[in-house]
Amino acid sequence: MKLKYLAAAVLVPVAVVGGGVWALSTQGSAEQTAREFLAAWGRQDYPAMRALTVEPPGDFDRWYKRFRTDLKLSGAGFEVTGSTDSEVAFHAELDGPVDWAYDGSLALVEHERTWRVKWSPAAIHPRLESGLRFKTVLVKAEQAPILAADGTRVDTATAPGSVQQLVEGLREKYASRLTGTSSARVDLVRGGRQVATLATAEAKPGEELRTTIDLRVHRAAAAALDTVDKPASLVALRPSTGEILAVVNKPGGFNRALLGHYPPGSTFKVVTASALIADGMTAGGLVPCPAEQNIGGFPFHNAGFKDYGTVALREAFAHSCNTTFGRLSVDRLGGKRLAAVAASFGFGGPVDPGVPAVRAQFPDPKDDTDLASASIGQGRVLTSPLNMATVAAAIADGSWRPPRLVDAGLLPAVQPRKLEPGVVRALRTLMPAVVVEGTASAVSFPPGTAGKTGTAEFGSGKEPPSHAWFIGYRDDLAFSVIVEGGGAGSTVAAPIAGRFLGGLTAP
Repeated sequence: MKLKYLAAAVLVPVAVVGGGVWALSTQGSAEQTAREFLAAWGRQDYPAMRALTVEPPGDFDRWYKRFRTDLKLSGAGFEVTGSTDSEVAFHAELDGPVDWAYDGSLALVEHERTWRVKWSPAAIHPRLESGLRFKTVLVKAEQAPILAADGTRVDTATAPGSVQQLVEGLREKYASRLTGTSSARVDLVRGGRQVATLATAEAKPGEELRTTIDLRVHRAAAAALDTVDKPASLVALRPSTGEILAVVNKPGGFNRALLGHYPPGSTFKVVTASALIADGMTAGGLVPCPAEQNIGGFPFHNAGFKDYGTVALREAFAHSCNTTFGRLSVDRLGGKRLAAVAASFGFGGPVDPGVPAVRAQFPDPKDDTDLASASIGQGRVLTSPLNMATVAAAIADGSWRPPRLVDAGLLPAVQPRKLEPGVVRALRTLMPAVVVEGTASAVSFPPGTAGKTGTAEFGSGKEPPSHAWFIGYRDDLAFSVIVEGGGAGSTVAAPIAGRFLGGLTAP
């Protein structure tokens, strides 16, 4: 016999078979069916939900799929909280733009000796009915500003172009910090008209990002490059902290200051001289500086084939004697020793100032010629202006520090590497000699400036083109200048450094 829908309180029907009376009991319980239905809902098993429902409507699946899409859910959970003979209460926990919860209930009936859900839109939410639907309204959080060291906003169209390059990298890396969380609400709507607001989530504002950029230093750097007609960059650091104070690229488009890879030329002699001093030489020790020197079967020569005779190491450094440093690197250092000292200046290690930056490379020399080339910043040695600014900063401070554009707490922890005191003392004698009596002596620098010129050949040919370099420091300021294909560091890059420092000291 076909049974009508009966509430749980109705007497159990009986059937008479062969003179016996047999009870036709309903299987399971209303609560058990509700639990199965809610579990299927949680795992989005709509066929299983339909099977537990009395005469589900044709758009049954659509109601539940739209529930998830309208609320933009990333997760949902449902659990039974109580039951009566014909109704089971449940609690819903929803994860999405708005994390919220509500209490609902399922109506259940006996159908063909089993308990089934008697469905209506209210089975989804107690306020849901035909013609109504949910709508999630998002209001994006205002992005927090990116600031210079003094609090000036630098994430606007009025910021200098090179600073905007840095800002783009910072926005990408610190997007979650800057963006925060959007505000949102869940509305019940009819035909696009708001009927009620069921839940809200307050916005969590983004957190401002203060950089180490010093706009005064940046302006001086930009002014120093103003008349340069070849690709160039200037990086300035604070040696005592590693803070990047200025990054200027001319022209814009490519951040050569942080991403450019160049042979450092004779600016690398700061590293080679440090290794020689650490291994026992002194600034006053005498060394030969012939015009030309054969090393490993390859002729090395000084700029202009100048012969300085036998001079103090200090003078050989000031005049950038290639023959001296090439010969000494082979006779006194060896590839492994020079590589180890280069590593103490950051070569080969990761560089993470808060925006993308390349690491300096010092490949293991293959032979004497390769080692001699490396010792004067040629061959396979490659670095960036940022990397070389840290080399100058290490001499100024006495410790090599990783460069940073943001608070140190936002970056991987890297401990400063303290240089040997004797090395620092000697290089603080050698580098000032460059600007007083050496290759940069023709440039007008403020008192207390120390530095090193570099002319880095690249390409091929009898007279290959060269990049012009100058690195240096003055007080608690270190810097690096490069002009791509500019020629001699002494006549091209050093004057830029002079204008930069002069701009900072001008009243």
